[in-house]
Amino acid sequence: MKKDKNSRKTAVITISFVLIISILIKVASYFPLHIEKYYSRGIYPYISSFYRSVFGWIPVSIGDIFYGIAGFLLLMVFIRFVKIIIKKRFQQIDYNNVLKKAFFVLAGIYIYFNLSWGLNYNRPGIAHQLGINPKTHNEEDLKLITGILLKKVNENRQLLGTGKINVTSYEQIFEEAQTAYQSASSNYPFLQYKTRSIKRSMYGRMGNFLGFLGYYNPFTGEAQLNLTQPRFLIPYVSCHEMAHQLGYASESEANFVGYLAAINSKDTLFHYSAYFDLFNYANRELFNRDSATAKNYYQQLDTLVKRDEEELREYWRKSDNAIEPLIKLFYDHYLKANQQAKGVKSYNEVVGWLISYYHKYGKI
Repeated sequence: MKKDKNSRKTAVITISFVLIISILIKVASYFPLHIEKYYSRGIYPYISSFYRSVFGWIPVSIGDIFYGIAGFLLLMVFIRFVKIIIKKRFQQIDYNNVLKKAFFVLAGIYIYFNLSWGLNYNRPGIAHQLGINPKTHNEEDLKLITGILLKKVNENRQLLGTGKINVTSYEQIFEEAQTAYQSASSNYPFLQYKTRSIKRSMYGRMGNFLGFLGYYNPFTGEAQLNLTQPRFLIPYVSCHEMAHQLGYASESEANFVGYLAAINSKDTLFHYSAYFDLFNYANRELFNRDSATAKNYYQQLDTLVKRDEEELREYWRKSDNAIEPLIKLFYDHYLKANQQAKGVKSYNEVVGWLISYYHKYGKI
């Protein structure tokens, strides 16, 4: 009897402690400048460096293995639940124990996720560091930036030759991405990137159906790339995922930081990869405001760029399936729950960053 009482007391104390930590994390999210100073530029760089040092040298993705095991365990729980329903053995369920386990698992994930990386969603980030404000832009700004990107993407594609773009070594791309960040850090010290941890995802083919080109694992600090994507996308996607590793959590910020890194590379493929993606972001937004001008810009693309556009469309066409919209919906809600009000459309907000950057520095 005394043992049961002590057990309940311990459970109450543990639950209270977990709740207090969770509440403190939530309260901290309302103080972005403090998060920027004490977390994002304080302890997080050490956390990130630690993860990359521990897992970066391992050739396979530990994060992929972790998600695989988690998926298998969830499947086992689901199968067990289905068996209980079929056999109608509801009396066998210890509801208090189930709820307690679920609470500790979900709370543990929430706390670990935020302390290891998630608090970065609440930082002022690159806007604070560069002194720019990606405010709502007008149609003229959008036309201007899209026109500049059109010129950039055409020029860089011509420099790559007339053949299909191939990547002989993904490891070289990853290495050059790190070099690009080191080059960028001479102008932006906060972009210094050491101890690389970027890997080929084990779920590349599956990723085609789930709709991801790359992802960052906040539990292991690894960046994973789906290397079945068109080759010319890989450099910019690599820079995007590495931006997440540096603590730029929002997708628009990661896109913009990835751009800052890519254009500081000496490799023309990195320039083309970034400008290709950014042109598409800008021209899609322009299409929603002025479809005639957007179509005209598209027609002005170099023939080689149009060929790459067709390769990308074919890639997505082959990936069309019934599961992807559900995954996209889940990810949309995930982003909205983490300070990105536009969900999956947040990626496109990089256009606002580019316009603000252009107005301040006169270049992109």
